[in-house]
Amino acid sequence: MLTITQALRDQIVAHAREDHPDEACGVVAGPAGSDRPERFIPMLNAARSPTFYEFDSTDLLKLYRELDDRDEEPVVIYHSHTATEAYPSRTDISYANEPGAHYVLVSTADTDGLGPFQFRSFRIVDGEVTEEEVKVVQAY
Repeated sequence: MLTITQALRDQIVAHAREDHPDEACGVVAGPAGSDRPERFIPMLNAARSPTFYEFDSTDLLKLYRELDDRDEEPVVIYHSHTATEAYPSRTDISYANEPGAHYVLVSTADTDGLGPFQFRSFRIVDGEVTEEEVKVVQAY
């Protein structure tokens, strides 16, 4: 289960809406080994595409150095889908290389009639996708 604060959830959704019609992407870091997302880090979608996201390699290297210096790890890796449901694509699955991370997808399309976005979390390990419950809290 992913436990995330309302404030972080709102920041992820806001980033997805701001970057629409392109996919948004980013990371929420937390203390290493804690599984607690704390620090919101929006990233630039280097692909600038409505159907694909890609972290800039220089930005990604800088991010991982910063995480290492702060004894943090990527707890949540998020991106948006602009025209499809919030479910990992084959490409998303093939690029998922953080087995301990929660992969959050936000859809900015109303694909299920439940509103203008979906917010879902998955574990992706060795190509296998497992959806998990999202618990939104006011504070940890």
